Amino acid sequence: MAPLAKQKAALGTISPFFIVRDVSDTIAHYRRLGFELRFAEPRDAPFFAIVGRGGAQIFLKALGEEVPPVPNAGRHRFTAWDGFVYVDEPDALAEEYEADGIAFHVPIRNRDDGLRGFEIADPDGYVLFFGRPL
Repeated sequence: MAPLAKQKAALGTISPFFIVRDVSDTIAHYRRLGFELRFAEPRDAPFFAIVGRGGAQIFLKALGEEVPPVPNAGRHRFTAWDGFVYVDEPDALAEEYEADGIAFHVPIRNRDDGLRGFEIADPDGYVLFFGRPL
């Protein structure tokens, strides 16, 4: 009799951790994108926070001038994104953001790699791609 295959534990969501210059400014940016503030410490002038929308969640931390933000695009031109946010309907989200006056880093389009979506950069230059496979 063959041994039973061991079932692997399921994974949930993943949350990128961004080092930012100013947590309050970054919170304000993500709130414009419809993210909610899930945690801030201390509440009135945070050095650490968590913002999220649905299953997408980002940890934010300011470490002072000695540890600046380092978005992927600044490290190498082939690493344009700091996060991929899967969206069932990227066109609907792009319309929502456009109606709210959100600036796009790259507007919605079909990419050569088989994805449809758009990019938005935050105040420190971290770029999120919102989209899905075609």
